[in-house]
Amino acid sequence: MTGPGTVGIVPAAFLPALRARFGALVRELSKFGTVGGIAFAIDLAIFNVLLQAGFESLLAKTISTVLATTVAFAGNRFWTWRHREHRNMARQYTMFFLLNGVGLGIGLTCLAISHYGLGAIWPEFQSPLADNISGQFVGTAVGTLFRFWSYRRFVFGDAVLPEPVPAEPPPVATAPADPGTPQSAPPAAPRAVPRL
Repeated sequence: MTGPGTVGIVPAAFLPALRARFGALVRELSKFGTVGGIAFAIDLAIFNVLLQAGFESLLAKTISTVLATTVAFAGNRFWTWRHREHRNMARQYTMFFLLNGVGLGIGLTCLAISHYGLGAIWPEFQSPLADNISGQFVGTAVGTLFRFWSYRRFVFGDAVLPEPVPAEPPPVATAPADPGTPQSAPPAAPRAVPRL
């Protein structure tokens, strides 16, 4: 059984703060996704240009990822998490690239398993299409989940959220007027005018 001022097991006073946190998370996710989409397009284009130029698959992926990461850092630092604490940009840049290195490792692992592991059995897995599917789509999807969590937690610090606006108190009923003073009568309803 819940007492007054509670909703289920969550006290009603926490609901505005919970809504603010959820709203901030949704905004961060949408901005992170936009920045990630732009970085992904850059990564995909550079990767394919380098493959066509004759670069080895893993080297092409490493170069394209480093360039796309530079764009992603700028977008996330100055747009996605601009409302968070930014004390030391050099530290943030270093942490961003270290954690992105883990994301790169995830993408390279997916690419290596497909290209060299499965490709040794089925040559179709060594084609540019298979490299794009394993490195760009599978590796990027898994790496992106890790990146969002780690950037939010370790690179861009604690959120600076606005304080929730307290709910307005219900209107206070005014005390009745002194019995000795005449009270004004409510206005009369307008009379109906007959139609002709």
